[in-house]
Amino acid sequence: MNKINSRTWQTLTVILVIIGVLIMALSGSMGRLVGKALDPLVGVQSWFATRFQVMVEFFTVPTDINSLRTENTALKNEVSQLQSEILELKQQLAETDILYALLDFARSKPQNQYIAASVIGRDPSPFLNYIIIDQGSDNGVYKGMPVVTQQGLVGRIDAVTASAARVQLITDPGSVVNVTLQESKAEGQIVGSITGDVYLQMVDTSITIPEGDLALTSGLGGSYPAEIILGQVFSPEVKQGELFQSASVQPAVDFASLKAVLVISNFTAVDIVPLVPTEAP
Repeated sequence: MNKINSRTWQTLTVILVIIGVLIMALSGSMGRLVGKALDPLVGVQSWFATRFQVMVEFFTVPTDINSLRTENTALKNEVSQLQSEILELKQQLAETDILYALLDFARSKPQNQYIAASVIGRDPSPFLNYIIIDQGSDNGVYKGMPVVTQQGLVGRIDAVTASAARVQLITDPGSVVNVTLQESKAEGQIVGSITGDVYLQMVDTSITIPEGDLALTSGLGGSYPAEIILGQVFSPEVKQGELFQSASVQPAVDFASLKAVLVISNFTAVDIVPLVPTEAP
């Protein structure tokens, strides 16, 4: 009898506990109780997770830094290589533009024959009176041949080897070019100077020279073919008592940036010195 009562009470207790749990679950109290019961466990888990993450970073971060440094070095090398390639492409593009300009110039004057040449040397003085080109007698280049670019007259060949030639520029103090001014139709000579400046001389004082008048080779004297641009005339000056007027000339060619030129190969300079009258001894 006592055993039956004990079992009955146990059963009722279990039933009451289950009912109580169900009521608490339905009312939401169970979640709060479970949460409070698990709070210490969550704190412990968070503590272990934090320490574990610290340990992972301690062992992996140095490897990541080395990896990043290696990657950064590789990227820098790649950027440097790309920059070099860009500079090379720009240089090739500039050279192509020059060659196209020279080709257009050659096509505009089909009566002439040309030998293309690259500039491989320059006058070491600050006044730039000559350049060296990479074409010589083996390529049909000879002394006296005119040298031009798409901009205008450069000068003429004054020394030749088998594989190279020296070009006397119109800025050289020994250079004299007979010219005609396009607008005023005046004739004169353009000469170089020791400073590299270029001047117009031997123009009749009765002729009015407008500012910016264009100077072209006249063909007189036999040194250059006619109608090649030399530059623009500025600041004409007539000095009292002088028979001729003079002026400054801005060359059409940028001599400091010359990279390629054309040699007019079918023009033969004429030496008229023996024909020039001289004073009697």
